[in-house]
Amino acid sequence: MKLSVPGRVTATAVVATVSLLAGGSIAGAAPAGQPVAATAPDIPVANVKAHLTQLQSIATANGGNRAHGRTGYKASLDYVKAKLDAAGFTTTVQQFTSSGRTGYNLIADWPGGDTSQVVMSGSHLDSVTAGPGINDNGSGSAAVLETALAVSRAGYHPTKHLRFAWWGAEELGMVGSRYYVNRLATTDRSRISGYLNFDMIGSPNPGYFVYDDDPAIEKTFKAYYAGLGVPTEIETEGDGRSDHAPFKNAGVPVGGLFSGADYVKTAAQAAKWGGTSGLAFDRCYHSSCDTAANIDDTALDRNSDAVAYAVWELSR
Repeated sequence: MKLSVPGRVTATAVVATVSLLAGGSIAGAAPAGQPVAATAPDIPVANVKAHLTQLQSIATANGGNRAHGRTGYKASLDYVKAKLDAAGFTTTVQQFTSSGRTGYNLIADWPGGDTSQVVMSGSHLDSVTAGPGINDNGSGSAAVLETALAVSRAGYHPTKHLRFAWWGAEELGMVGSRYYVNRLATTDRSRISGYLNFDMIGSPNPGYFVYDDDPAIEKTFKAYYAGLGVPTEIETEGDGRSDHAPFKNAGVPVGGLFSGADYVKTAAQAAKWGGTSGLAFDRCYHSSCDTAANIDDTALDRNSDAVAYAVWELSR
């Protein structure tokens, strides 16, 4: 998640590859009458953590971070892309320039589904330069990746078309997601029936926050947590500070999850969620200690399952 101060948001085009970014016809659609899966699968938290381990290793091998324009970011993108290519997704790398450095978005389309109704899930893949960014935002990136891989394992053929995205340069002011949204034609924006954003979902002193933007998406996430008996609160700390903002500003319905950053957990929140009152939800926010050790497994597990639940429920 980017800092609350205004960021640098101007990106200039260099290359935009393939045509799937506009939501056009997808080859390999499921045969007519193909049934959809009844329920979302459980997302193994061990799989999500394995992706985080890889992102940590990438950061360690590349100067301690995975920031925009640095080798660690491109290596992170290559890791995610290889997993998706092997799983049968059609992947697109979109290239842009910001702050004098080259950035990349990764878009993955699952074959089939009605491309006039696109359910899109995304997360930013970049870290700040100060650290490896494992909670911010390896956690969201890994959960979205594992949900996409679960779609492939299940052979899921939903009514709507599924698209997944990993954004570059979010920490500079949502540059990658703005670049993507701003270059969609109006008709292509209207095809996105919902954009789900996942930024920091494994905070070590976690809260359970749900975006209150689109009522249908909000209701979906709240229903999932109600089924677990976990109370939620409306997300306010990150409002307008992550990649849902460009979509929302363009009129796309948005929603998402958040487990807290540098706001301090109250006594009331600790009473209902556990953890420690008087401390930040993530004391390592934007710091070098945002490593693989900076993750609450329970929050990561619940939120990863919530990602899959929403993808299945909203794409039927």
